[in-house]
Amino acid sequence: MPLPHRGRGSRPAGSREGSTSFSRATAHLPRRAGRGAPWSSHAQRLTRQRHSSEQVLPGPEPQADFRSGNWLQEHAGGDAGDSRLTPRAEMGSKHRICNRVEVVIPCASGSDSGSVDLQLSNLEDIKKCPSCLELTVLDSDISDIFGLPRESLTNSFRHLTHQGPLGQATVEKLIEFIQEFFNGELKSELEKLTFLRSLSSLSRTLPYDETTESFIHSHTADIVHTLNMLVREEPQHSLFSPVLQEVFVTIADFSYQDVCLLFGSEDRVDLFSLIIKSIITLPSVKTLTHLQEIMSSGSYNSECLYRQMFQAFSEMLQSLVVKDPHLENLDTIFTHMDPWLQSVRDHERERAAASMTQVLKCLSRHLNLKLPLQFQRLGHLVALMALLCGDPLKEVAEEAAEGTHYLLYITLRLKYITQDKKNHHSWRRAMKTCRELELYNIKQFYSCPFKIAQVFEVFLNSNELCQFVMTTLDGLKNLKHPCTQQSAGELLITLVKNAESRFEKVPEIMGVICSRLSVISQPRVRHQVISTVSLFISQPKYTDIVINHLLCHPVPYDRYLAEFWRTLEVELPSTTWILWRLLRKLQKCHNVPTQEKMAYVAVAATDALYEVFVGNRLRAATFRLFPQLLMTLLIQVHHSVGLTMSDVAIPCGLYTEQEVSSEVTPVCFAIQATKTLLLRTQCWQEFNIMEKHKGWTLLAGKDCHLQGISLLANALLERNHLLAHKVMYLLVPLLNRGNDKHKLTSAAFFVELLQSPVSRRLPSIYSVARLKDWLRHGNNLFKIVALKGLCYLIRHREMREDINSLLPCIVDLLCETDEKIVLLAIKIILQLVRTMDFPTLAAMMRTLFSLFGDVRPEVHHFSVTLFGACIKSVKHTDKKTIENQVLGSLVPLLLYTQDENYAVAEASRRVLTICAQFLKWKLPQEVYCKGPWYIHPSEVGTICKFFGKKCKGKVNILAQTLMFSKNAKLPIRRAAVLFGSFRSTWITMRSG
Repeated sequence: MPLPHRGRGSRPAGSREGSTSFSRATAHLPRRAGRGAPWSSHAQRLTRQRHSSEQVLPGPEPQADFRSGNWLQEHAGGDAGDSRLTPRAEMGSKHRICNRVEVVIPCASGSDSGSVDLQLSNLEDIKKCPSCLELTVLDSDISDIFGLPRESLTNSFRHLTHQGPLGQATVEKLIEFIQEFFNGELKSELEKLTFLRSLSSLSRTLPYDETTESFIHSHTADIVHTLNMLVREEPQHSLFSPVLQEVFVTIADFSYQDVCLLFGSEDRVDLFSLIIKSIITLPSVKTLTHLQEIMSSGSYNSECLYRQMFQAFSEMLQSLVVKDPHLENLDTIFTHMDPWLQSVRDHERERAAASMTQVLKCLSRHLNLKLPLQFQRLGHLVALMALLCGDPLKEVAEEAAEGTHYLLYITLRLKYITQDKKNHHSWRRAMKTCRELELYNIKQFYSCPFKIAQVFEVFLNSNELCQFVMTTLDGLKNLKHPCTQQSAGELLITLVKNAESRFEKVPEIMGVICSRLSVISQPRVRHQVISTVSLFISQPKYTDIVINHLLCHPVPYDRYLAEFWRTLEVELPSTTWILWRLLRKLQKCHNVPTQEKMAYVAVAATDALYEVFVGNRLRAATFRLFPQLLMTLLIQVHHSVGLTMSDVAIPCGLYTEQEVSSEVTPVCFAIQATKTLLLRTQCWQEFNIMEKHKGWTLLAGKDCHLQGISLLANALLERNHLLAHKVMYLLVPLLNRGNDKHKLTSAAFFVELLQSPVSRRLPSIYSVARLKDWLRHGNNLFKIVALKGLCYLIRHREMREDINSLLPCIVDLLCETDEKIVLLAIKIILQLVRTMDFPTLAAMMRTLFSLFGDVRPEVHHFSVTLFGACIKSVKHTDKKTIENQVLGSLVPLLLYTQDENYAVAEASRRVLTICAQFLKWKLPQEVYCKGPWYIHPSEVGTICKFFGKKCKGKVNILAQTLMFSKNAKLPIRRAAVLFGSFRSTWITMRSG
C-alpha cells in the first residue's frame, strides 16, 4: 500500500527542475533534461567563487570585498551560472569534463551592505502568528544591525523553472528501472550515472505521487547502501569522478524533498563521513595544478575540475539545512566537519572552513527555528570559528570571519527563541552592544578575533561558555602555528573576563588548562592563560574549586604550576581571600584526629604557600595574615616531623609518570615555606636567630620540636613585639582547637609570649585557667608547656594570686618521673613557697625529702634547695610541729655534703645550715669542710660527736647512716661507713 499522501501543498523546488522525461533514465541520455538550460538553485548561488567553477566575464566593476581576490556579488534576481551546465554525455570520458567555460554576469545586489548579504527566512509565516509579534520586532532590530534584507523560503526559490509533472507510467518505469539496479551490479560509469539520475528524477515526484513516496521510503536503506558502495568504488583523491559529483546532486535532490540520506542510521552516518573525507582530503589546488603541468598530455583544467566538484559538494551540504527548524542537521554537519576544521593541513582546513561558512550562510537565509532545538554545541562552534579567524592562512581566516558573521545572526535568532522573556531589557542591551561594535562589518571579526568572545559571551549560556573555553584551550595545542596560540590566549582571557561567574564545569576547565601549560611555547600566551586562572580564582564562587584542582598535582610542583602560583594576578581586595582559602585547606587537615597517613592536600597546600611567598604577588595579604600563616605552617612542621612521602596518602595515579624522590619529605616543604614567610614579611633578624642557633634543625627534630618553637617565639617577641602580640591574640581562641599536635604547637608558642607585659591584659580564663587544664593533661608535654607558662606569668605580681590556686596541682607534679616537669614545678614553688599554707607546706616537705638522693642530679639539687626554702617559710607557731621533719633530714643532708656533684654538695651544706638555724644550733666548722672525710678522719669524729649530743633521744643516727651505706654512689657509701664507725665508737666510749 502506498503511504498516505503528504506534503501536497506548495513545496520549494529542488536544486533541479521540477520535471523531466523518462528518457533521462535510459542509457542513451545524451544530456540531462533541464540541465542544459542556464538555471541555478539558491544553494548554488551561495557557493563562493574561490570554490566555484564559474568564471566572470568583463562587465561592470563589482563592489570589492575586504578579502583579497574575492568578489561577493550576487544577481539581484538570484540567477547565476551553474557548474552543471556541462553536457552529461561528455561525463563519460574523463578528458571531456570541464571543456567548457561557464559564464556568469555579476550584478550587484541592491541590498548589499558592506560585504554581507544576510536574509531572514519565512517572516511571512511568523507575521501571520500573533504570538510571534515580538520575534518580528526582533527581526527588524537584527536586520537594522546587519543590514539584512528579509527573504522568505518560498520567494528564494521563485527563480526555479518548473515543468509539468511526470506521468504515472513514467514513474512506474523509473521505479522498475531503479529496482533492476538494486538487484544487479553497476559496472560501467554510464550505468552508475544513469542510476543516479533516475533516482533524482524520481525524487522530484515525491510531492504528488504516493507510489513514489512509498517506494522511496521502503527502499531508503537500499539507496543508502548503493550510494555508499558507489562512493567507495570511486578512485581516491581523484577529480575525474562524475559519479561522485552526481552522488552529491542526488543527495541534494532528495534533501529538498525532505528525504535525508545522510542522517539517522549508522549506514547513513558512514556515507556522510565517507563523502566529506573524499572531498576534504583531495590534494590542494596548488598540487593539482603542479600535476597538470607535469602531465603535459592532460587536456583538462585541474582547478576547474576541483571547483566543479567542490561546488556540487557545497550545494549538497546546503540542501541539508534549507529546512532545518530544529538545527539537528546543522549539529550533524558540524560533528562531521569538526575534525577537518582543526586539521593540520592548510588545504583541508580551508575547505572545511569554506564548507561550514556556506552552510551557515544558507541556514541564515532560510532560518525558521522551532522548539525544541537540537543543536547543543554552539559554544564549540563559535570558539572554533573564532580560532579560525586568527588562522595563519589568510583564506581560512577570511572564510571563518564571514562564517562567524552568519553564525552571530543565527545565534541572535536562536537565543531570542530560547531566552527568558523577563530578560528582555538585557537582550536589548546586548543588541545595542552589537550596534556599537559595528558587527555588520566582517572586518570586525577578521582583524580582531577576540571581539568574537566579547560579543558572543552575552548570548552563550553556562554550558556553551564551557564549550567555548574547552575548544579555545584545544587551540593551545597548535604548535605548528603560533598565531593560533595567540588567538586562543586572547579569546580565553576576553571571554573569562566578560563572563565573570557564569561558568560551570570549572574543574574540567582547570584540568585542561593545567595540561596545556607545558605545550604553550609563547610566554605572552602563557601569561594570558595564567591570567585566566587568576580571574577564576579571584571569583569567590570558584576560588575553592580552582584551589582544590591545583592541589591535586604532584609535588614539588613543576615549573609551569610553580609559575602560576608565583605570578598570580588578582586585584588587591581578592588577595586576602585567595590566600585565606588556601590557608584554610591546610588548617582543615590539622583539625581532624591524627590519622595513619597525612592528607596529601596538606603537603600540596604547603608547597603552594611556598610558591606564593616566593612570587610575592600577594604581599599585602601575607602581612595581613602573618599570624595565621606562621602558626599554621609551624603546626604543619609538627605534623610532618619524621614522615616521608610514603607516609602521605597520595591519590591513586598521581605519580604514574614519575616516582617521588626520597629527598622530598613533608617537613622540607613546611620548613622552606616557614623560612620564606619570615623573609617576605621582613623578619630578617628572627630568621638569622633561627639560622644561628640551628632552630630549623630543632623544628624538624622529633624530640626537640618544641625547643625550636620556643626559639622562634622568643626571637619574634624580642625583635618584633607587634607581630608577636598579634600572634598571641590569634592563639587565644585557637588553643583548644584541632588535634593534639595542633594544640601542642600552639600552646608552646603561646606560653613563650606570656613573657610579654601585654599578657597581663589577658583574662585569667584565657591564661591561668588554660594552663590549669594543661597541668591535668595526660600528655607530659602539655604539663611542661603549662609549667613554663606559669613560670612566665608568676613574674607579674598581679597574676600570683590566681596562680596560688594551682599550687596543689603543682605540688602533685613533684612525683612525676619526667625531670623537666619536676624541675619546673620546683621552680614555680620556689616563687610561691612563702605564701603556702602550713598543711600543704608540710606535705610538700615530705615529698621533697623523698627526692633526696634522686638519681637525677638536678632534681636532687633543687629538691634540697626547695626543702631549705620551706624551712625558712615556716611560721614561728608551726615550728614545733615540723621539728621532727627537720631533725630527720640532718643526717641525709650531712652525708650529701660529700656528694660528688658539687652543686648538690653545696646545696646540702646550705640547707644543713638553715636546719641548724631553725633548731638554734651552731654547727662546727668541720661541717663546712669541702674535702672528702676519708682524708680528714679527725673532722668526722668532731662532727659525729656534735650530732650525737644534739640528736640524743630524738633521731636514730646510726640507723639512718646504715641505710646510706648501701647508696649507689661511692662517696656517699664511704661517708656513711666512716660516719657510722665513728658513731659506734662514740657510743661505746660513752657506755664504757
